[in-house]
Order: sequence, then C-alpha cells, then structure tokens
Amino acid sequence: MQNIVNDQTIHMYEEMVKFHIISHHKLRSCSNKPNFSSVHYLNMEQLKKCLISLYALYEENRNSNSIYKNEPEFCSFHVLLHLGSNNQPLGESLSLWLGRVPSLILKSKEMCFARRLLRLFRMGNYKRFLCTTATEASYLQYYIIEPYINEVRALALSCVNYCGYKLHPYPIAHLSKLLMMKELDVESFCNACGLETSTGERGNKFLSTKQTNFHYPKEVFPSYCLLGLEHF
Repeated sequence: MQNIVNDQTIHMYEEMVKFHIISHHKLRSCSNKPNFSSVHYLNMEQLKKCLISLYALYEENRNSNSIYKNEPEFCSFHVLLHLGSNNQPLGESLSLWLGRVPSLILKSKEMCFARRLLRLFRMGNYKRFLCTTATEASYLQYYIIEPYINEVRALALSCVNYCGYKLHPYPIAHLSKLLMMKELDVESFCNACGLETSTGERGNKFLSTKQTNFHYPKEVFPSYCLLGLEHF
C-alpha cells in the first residue's frame, strides 16, 4: 500500500512539473504584458521547488538499482535549466548534483542529450546545438530550451556578419538553413538584431556583412519556429 501511495505522489509531482514547464512555454507569448516578469519568475520558482521535491521522492523510494520510468527525462530538466545562466537552479553546482545521480540515469539517452546540449551551448557550437535540439529533444525538453534558441541564432548571425566578406553579401536562403528558420523570419530576425537586408536583381534576399550596428535585442525575441522539429 505504501508503494502505491508513493507512486501516486511521484506521478502527481511529475504532472506538476509538466504544468510549470508548459506554462513556461505559453508565458512566452505574453512577454509584452505588464506583469510578465513577475509571473514568469514565480512560475520558474515553483518549477524548481517541484523538481526538488520530485528528486527527493525518486531517491527515497528507489529499489536497489531500479529507476522510475520518467526519471531520466525529469532529471534532464535540471541540466537544461543551466542553459544561459551561471546560477545554480537547485542551490548547488551541477557537477555535485550529477555526482549523486545513479549511473543508469546518467547513461540514459535523455541525460546524454541534455549534457551534450549544455556543452554545445557553452562552446558556442550553434550549428550542432540547433540540429541536436531539432532531432532529439522531447517536447518538454524543448520548452525549456526554447528561450535560448534565438540566443544561439543571434550568436550564429553575429559570426556571419563579422566574419563574412564585405563584397560578397550572404544569401538569406543560406541563413535560413543555418539558423533553421523560414526565410521570411530570417529577415525579421536580422532586423531585430540591428542588421539590414537587401534584394538582388533577381529578387533574392541578402545580408550585407561587416555591418557595425549588430546587437542582441533587449526585448524578448518573437517565437520563431525551429525547422526540423517535427517529431512531436
């Protein structure tokens, strides 16, 4: 009976975590609302508290070397919450936390994905970051990663702008493939980063490189879709 109660409690906390992650995703469409920051902050705080409780329940009710069905994915959320931040979401360093995670979870595809993605983000490997996200992320993992997609795209755009050859404008069609977004969205994205695009004689769009007014937008980016994200 005790095991049944504990399993139900774990399921309840998993559902609560899902709720806050989905809310995190939906709140992005309300970024222009006056109380967005406070609601977003409170939702993230509740998500962290639910994760702390859930991880404690996993540990307290573990039998020998077994793990719960959803445990690898829910543990991967903690790793992904380190994207774009030097903070410790659960109050301790990630390396210390990982040291207590069972090897079965560390070797799971969900955790391997999360750790690899965090490494790619910190290395600035924008191409592999976007491709890996599009092909391997679950929908809940993607909702955590989503706010950093455009940050990585901006890094890629910055590299193209500063490293490109001034006499050879970069085709928007090529940028579309690199950034994994629709061509119309690429133009909007370039403008949001302070860059101007031009139209060639045949109607093709280009980005002139070596522009000096590139910047990361202070406001929240629009939610551009990630091409290739078709498995959920």
